[in-house]
Amino acid sequence: MSQTIELELDDLIARVALRDRQAFDVLYTQTSGRLFAVALRMMKNRAEAEDLLQDAFIRIWQKAGTFHPGQAKALSWLTTLTRNLAIDRLRLRQLPVVPVEMAADVPDGNPNPEAEFALSEDRSRIQACLDELETDRADAVRSAYLEGYSYQELADRFGTPLNTMRTWLRRSLLRLRDCLEQASL
Repeated sequence: MSQTIELELDDLIARVALRDRQAFDVLYTQTSGRLFAVALRMMKNRAEAEDLLQDAFIRIWQKAGTFHPGQAKALSWLTTLTRNLAIDRLRLRQLPVVPVEMAADVPDGNPNPEAEFALSEDRSRIQACLDELETDRADAVRSAYLEGYSYQELADRFGTPLNTMRTWLRRSLLRLRDCLEQASL
């Protein structure tokens, strides 16, 4: 995609964040075909894909203010938002249906205070180890493993070749593992 189109999409999303309906119409016209293709590929049903696309544009309207052009490409952000909605719907399909009478037998899923304390210590150790990485490497790790960005999206975002991004992530994970092993000694 050309840089001109990317800049135009960035501008449209910024205007949508300001509740500009004309910008929203133009954004829909320019991107709905690609987003529908993503929805159809994942849902494998035209009616469900159409419904998902509608929900995706509702979400785009609501979340446009959270888009930051310097952090992600506009089309990647729109595609990720659509893909995540599709994943959520596919997961809902897989949830077993349980009679309401069994709801009383469901254990509380919240961790007890001891487990919560252990989790907070783990988070602190992980954060400390991430802080030891170079800033761009730590950002790439967070984006890949916490935000779900693909290697290609990260390579584009950081302006590096795809194999370089794979190497960054692999080496960063190895350094994190070593750091966490040292912290637990």
